[in-house]
Amino acid sequence: MKKVKNINPLVTVYITNHNYGNYINKAIKSVLVQSLKNFELIIIDDGSKDDSKKIINKYKNNKKIIPIFQNNRGLTVSNNVALRLSRGKYIMRLDADDWLDSHALEILSDKLEKNPKVGLVFPDYFEVDETGQIIELVRRHDFNKVKLLDQPAHGACSMIRKECLNRLGGYNEDFSCQDGYYIWIKIIEKFEIANVNLPLFYYRQHKSSLSKNEERILKTRSEIIKRSIEHKKNTNKKALAIIPVRGPQINPKSIVLKKLRKKPLICWTIDNLLKTKRIVKILVSSPDKTILNFLKKKYKKQVLILRRKSNLGGINVELDKTLIHAIDYAKKKKINFDYVFQLSFRTPFLKSYDLENFLNIIELFNTDEVIGVRSERNIFYQHDGIGLKSISKSSILKLERDEVYRGIGGLRLFQKDKFYNKKSRRKKIGHVILDQKSSHEINSDLDWKIAQII
Repeated sequence: MKKVKNINPLVTVYITNHNYGNYINKAIKSVLVQSLKNFELIIIDDGSKDDSKKIINKYKNNKKIIPIFQNNRGLTVSNNVALRLSRGKYIMRLDADDWLDSHALEILSDKLEKNPKVGLVFPDYFEVDETGQIIELVRRHDFNKVKLLDQPAHGACSMIRKECLNRLGGYNEDFSCQDGYYIWIKIIEKFEIANVNLPLFYYRQHKSSLSKNEERILKTRSEIIKRSIEHKKNTNKKALAIIPVRGPQINPKSIVLKKLRKKPLICWTIDNLLKTKRIVKILVSSPDKTILNFLKKKYKKQVLILRRKSNLGGINVELDKTLIHAIDYAKKKKINFDYVFQLSFRTPFLKSYDLENFLNIIELFNTDEVIGVRSERNIFYQHDGIGLKSISKSSILKLERDEVYRGIGGLRLFQKDKFYNKKSRRKKIGHVILDQKSSHEINSDLDWKIAQII
């Protein structure tokens, strides 16, 4: 019997578009000029009101292109439409405002062809402005050396083995954004990932970019992480929350009981902790009688009150000694907990899902510790004896290993048993990125005025 050749393409690229008529032509052309010719291109217009349909229809006679016009159904629905229609062995999304290097499909598919255990491969990329001018080159880690997979690939321009994507059940349509983060979390549970340290696509930054909606993105990520650990064992572990407070007896300028919108500042943190289901107990450690008496009267048995020893309350005393004192006290009270949550009263706008995210991340990535951070986009300098010198080697080169994070309010969650282990081995530390409001820390009069406004 004569063998019938497989007519399916090696790669399916699909472009999702909603009112990006100004950019989509460039995206389409960047696929059509690929050095790899064995591909199909699905273009999904998601209810555009501009001239996108007219531009897409110019390509309707191209045999490689499958145009789809639908009512506005959202990104994740469009992803699943493309997955069902695709015939390629590998599949990749390209957003309509971005474009590919001409060798992208060839290089990424070759990586997957040579590594059958790899489910997803992704490249470095250029960030460009609205006009297409390069802002910076974003270089990812060498993922052959990465051990903590908590920094996901870009949702677009990651090439995925379609068999793996189907085994995961495709995209979860409950989430209207962060489809790439969802797939990343699912992929790393069951398959290997790989990267190519070459910039193979151009990622456009502009005012209407979805990635600008930080609070929505981070909230969606936290929900994805929460759902991802629901099927795991031992996800009912509890945390002891410790709030160390010196108070006005040691620091006359202390604002711990100062009222923000008619509520004492420390109560903002405590009230959010009380909404967090996996916090087994809240413990406030302070040498200040006024604070302790106030909290005891207000919260009664909801909050554990610990009179901190005077020798632990000094300005220069190591905080870990206070934490050990508090942990030992909680043990004597026969409180069972697996994690210790260190918090500050100076971050009043933390949300309960932010706090839950710490607990979910420490379990999802099996870290020793998780800290709360903000990613810093500013340029940082060091003085080398001659003058200031930029820490970055290039103004347009952004190395992932050089990315800087700012710790927020001493926020950290750690495993109780490993806290006492002071061996020299490096701890495996994860992170929770907090949005701008959640990360607001009150350390000055100006910070207080901003807090009153927001």
